[in-house]
Amino acid sequence: MTFSKKLLAGLAIIPAIALLAGCAGGSGAGAAAEDKGTEANPVKIGVVGASDPYWETYKEAAEKEGIFVDIVDFGEYTQPNPALTEGEIDLNQFQHIVYLAQYNEASGEDLTPIGSTAIYPLGLYSTKVDSVKDIKKGDTIAIPNDESNQARALLVLQSAGLLELKDGGNIFSTPDDIIADKSKVTVTSLEASLTPTSLPDVTGAIINNDFINDSGLKASDAIAEDDPSDPNALPYVNIFAAKSADADNETYAKLVKIYQDTKSVVDGVVENSGGTAVPLKTPVKDLVKSLETVQKDIKAKG
Repeated sequence: MTFSKKLLAGLAIIPAIALLAGCAGGSGAGAAAEDKGTEANPVKIGVVGASDPYWETYKEAAEKEGIFVDIVDFGEYTQPNPALTEGEIDLNQFQHIVYLAQYNEASGEDLTPIGSTAIYPLGLYSTKVDSVKDIKKGDTIAIPNDESNQARALLVLQSAGLLELKDGGNIFSTPDDIIADKSKVTVTSLEASLTPTSLPDVTGAIINNDFINDSGLKASDAIAEDDPSDPNALPYVNIFAAKSADADNETYAKLVKIYQDTKSVVDGVVENSGGTAVPLKTPVKDLVKSLETVQKDIKAKG
């Protein structure tokens, strides 16, 4: 799940009607998880974008390890979680922790991460300076104004040492949370597609992946971006998700390891992302803790 406008549109709390989408009983429902992975009863993994070449590579790698996999394609991001809840599929791999937390809170379910895949960084770009250290006190940075992107952009700027947020910031942070006397820059919020065109008028801009190429930039032009080692970036790590009852399933854990450790799969993921994906092997306990924290934040926000 790249951090594109298509994904971010799906980050809003899912309406109740959407949670019911695709939930009619599937042939996989009721099958014992420990019996999965045979040719007759493959592990069904729900994804958005099954035509991406690395999925075929992944299936072949899994089969070499004696596990048969069926990649199930979904046309919308609202569909794979309800399908997993209803047992139509066994796992899914399309979302990051924030999205899963929002689904769990909206639906009352308890799907859980069982492994990380990659993070797709959100970057700071500039046509006026070549480095963050060249940004001066009082300079203006443009950020996207939609809720999910805005909060993440502020966290990127905080990680880069350009501003400080109240209580360290979170996925709901807004410009009102900026501690002005402890911050180097000011921010202006714009519609996401306008941040690239703002570059002549500001010192820098946080630009979504979807608009990088259209603006004549490359992902490698970023002067700052999410640091995968920063705890504030953890909620944006993409994951394999399972039912909580299957959290310790050995076959599913092996499938995560195959994804993470097969070079041809990892290379395919990076290539498919245009070089923006950063593969990760985040400990599952850290993913679970992050999910719990995000869900707690969602509850507190009401």
